[in-house]
Amino acid sequence: MPNARPLLSAAGVLTGALLFAASPASAQWPVFDGINYALQGVIKTIEETMSNTLSNITKQLESTGPLGTILGSVENGSVTTLLQQGFTQNANYAKASVDAYSQIADGALTSNARFQRDMRNAHIRDEHTTSSLHCVALDAGQSVTGASGSSWKVAQSISDVADNRGEAGPNQPAFFGQAQAVAAIAQLHFARYCSQAEATAGLCSLSQTPNADQRATTLFGSGTLAGQAGVTAANDYATNLIEPIVPAALRGDQLTSETGRDAAVRRHAYNARISLARHILDYAIGIQSPSVTLNATQKAQMQNDGLTATDTASWLQVLTLDAERRVSDINYAAQLQAMTPAAVNREIVLELGETNYLLAQLLRVGIMHASTAAAHMANDVEHDFAPTAPLPTPTIN
Repeated sequence: MPNARPLLSAAGVLTGALLFAASPASAQWPVFDGINYALQGVIKTIEETMSNTLSNITKQLESTGPLGTILGSVENGSVTTLLQQGFTQNANYAKASVDAYSQIADGALTSNARFQRDMRNAHIRDEHTTSSLHCVALDAGQSVTGASGSSWKVAQSISDVADNRGEAGPNQPAFFGQAQAVAAIAQLHFARYCSQAEATAGLCSLSQTPNADQRATTLFGSGTLAGQAGVTAANDYATNLIEPIVPAALRGDQLTSETGRDAAVRRHAYNARISLARHILDYAIGIQSPSVTLNATQKAQMQNDGLTATDTASWLQVLTLDAERRVSDINYAAQLQAMTPAAVNREIVLELGETNYLLAQLLRVGIMHASTAAAHMANDVEHDFAPTAPLPTPTIN
């Protein structure tokens, strides 16, 4: 259909003319679009207004404008530049402060670590520093140990002599008879301990220590016997206390007869009991005999206790001084207050050791007491045991 396209075009033109009432074009009239012109005028007015506004803002921000006057001179840069530099500087300050704070914290931690280390070193030093009281306690312990051995030797020597006397051994007064034993003990008293009454009766010359062989203070005094004279006097007191008169010895035919053999057995039992009783007093003499040299600290302690300081003392004396030092000595109390915990623990250990030592000595004394109690019991049972009537000799097949 070659002619259909021109027909459609013509129909479209006609329809548009009818619908939009378009006026026919005239080549003689000028072309003018009023709406477009108006829009262009409005746009131009807006552009001019915006341009004037921006110009005013620029003038306001200039150095001579109101805002520029308020913000100051731009001699050192624009406001943006100055703000940027300020923010940058604040950021630098913040970073620098963080580093400074880190250094301060590191320095404080290091200083505190060194302080704690020094405190720990001082603590270790103090814990391992020996107190002078420990040296004093060691000296006292050595004195006690040395005096213990010496006191045992003294007690043993006295017991050997006393046992030989009590058994009426050879060359002893009782070996020759009981009268000789009585005369010997009486003569010993007159020679050493003559009293005023005895001197007045013309039996002896008055002694400087009258009747000392009869007084308990001769044996039990300040803790140390007064040298050899004190030991001798204590021994004489023990002799009067335990066995002043020794029974005569059994000799010759007295030992071979049947009655003599019975008497000998009874004498043996007597000697054993007397030896036990005498040994206990010999032990008391031995532990009070002067046997060890005192140091300056121990002498000062004696003076603090109101005693006369001596160069030598007994086992009992040095042991008493060491115990009283921990109870009443002012210097000990002051040093104890200044002791470190470790030093106090060491002092407690020393005291516990001394306690154990004393308990061991009490055990020895307890054994002696038990022995004497057993002897008393045996003697009582023997005394109570007696036949109801004489019995004939039994016939043994």
